[in-house]
Amino acid sequence: MAPRSPLTTAHSPRALLVLAHPRADSLTAQLADRAEQRLTRDGFGVDLLDLHAEDFDPRMTPADEPDWADPDKPYSPQVHAHMARVEAADVIVVVFPLWWFGLPAVLKGWIDRVWNHGLAYGGSRPRLHGKRMLWLSLVSYGREQFTELGWDEVVSRTLREGISGFCGIDDAVVHFVYESLTVGQQALNTVDPALDEVLPPVRTGGT
Repeated sequence: MAPRSPLTTAHSPRALLVLAHPRADSLTAQLADRAEQRLTRDGFGVDLLDLHAEDFDPRMTPADEPDWADPDKPYSPQVHAHMARVEAADVIVVVFPLWWFGLPAVLKGWIDRVWNHGLAYGGSRPRLHGKRMLWLSLVSYGREQFTELGWDEVVSRTLREGISGFCGIDDAVVHFVYESLTVGQQALNTVDPALDEVLPPVRTGGT
């Protein structure tokens, strides 16, 4: 793999760490905590978005339904506040369990409502272009079975191209943590290699 180019920022680098699991003691939450430790150690200011702890409502409402004829439609204050957090991040890390081979409802609803037309895509400027993104997903299958069934390609393409790429994030990585029901604390060892795939060296000062 070719070395990643430095992430040039005129400010301290920022990371948005999104957690989607209802239990604070879950393995998913532990992986997010390990990711936060690593990001902090690497000099990132971390904005932890725990969707359940913040009681995010994933249900679409008429106020947040996209208007394809109006990319400047004003959405609800909550959506604009969340989008500001996305825009402020240089790196976005999403940690979640794979349920029914897709995103948990709270995370899917967050994408539906916040990554909206005129905000994440379809606007006059590509707000998310140049950001880097890691989807860190826990799956109960072993690697061999998951790959044989083809789910690694299906899920990866949906996340990397269908969401990240569609919204202008070309540098997106999907990393699976396999055998999530039995792997235990060994799963924590997968966080650093996953972050290594997306985190570049940081060069501050804008030069």
